[in-house]
Amino acid sequence: MADDSKTTITATFETREAADLAVEHLVQQHGISRVDISIRSATDRNTAGAAPSGGDASHDDGFRRDAPLEGEIEVLADIASSQVAAIRRSLEDAGALRVSSR
Repeated sequence: MADDSKTTITATFETREAADLAVEHLVQQHGISRVDISIRSATDRNTAGAAPSGGDASHDDGFRRDAPLEGEIEVLADIASSQVAAIRRSLEDAGALRVSSR
């Protein structure tokens, strides 16, 4: 009998760019549907991450001053329990600071 139980995996990233890359890994490499993935601030503050990256970086002095850098970004995905180990490795490869599942 196949194990079809679900688990929510949560990964924390320093930048929105790294979180977006992780989502692409989940979708393209693991076949996770985008409706089963969410991205949110790890705190109660609106944030683009804890460090400038991607569109937050400026060509002049290294970062934009209007990008809210108020904390880390979390990626959450509802996955099959049998995928936890492989997806954990993929999220860590994408730059996750921490990964947990419940």
